[in-house]
Amino acid sequence: MDNIITFEDFTKVDLRIGTIIEVNDFPEARNPAYQLTIDFGDLGIKKTSAQITALYTKEQLIEKQIVAVVNFPKKQIAKFMSECLVLGAVDGKDVILLNPENKVKNGLTVS
Repeated sequence: MDNIITFEDFTKVDLRIGTIIEVNDFPEARNPAYQLTIDFGDLGIKKTSAQITALYTKEQLIEKQIVAVVNFPKKQIAKFMSECLVLGAVDGKDVILLNPENKVKNGLTVS
């Protein structure tokens, strides 16, 4: 494996649990995507886009807890500003969201 990182590198990535509280279509995206609004508890509300329309309806995503990286710089996607990166397992073009097995407090650290 060529892309070995150190434990110190890993500790720089801030992985948190959040709950999706709003989902909107994102027609300006190059690939089909949703705009997500996510509650990270004490960290506040953050927005992002995700190409997860193939496996998830908007209704399925509301109140779903997810894992996200919350310490990336903001990224402009079309006319939308993404503030975090939702994590998922990639199977071809499909993305299966990572989420806790049980409901937990928003903002908890993933390690």
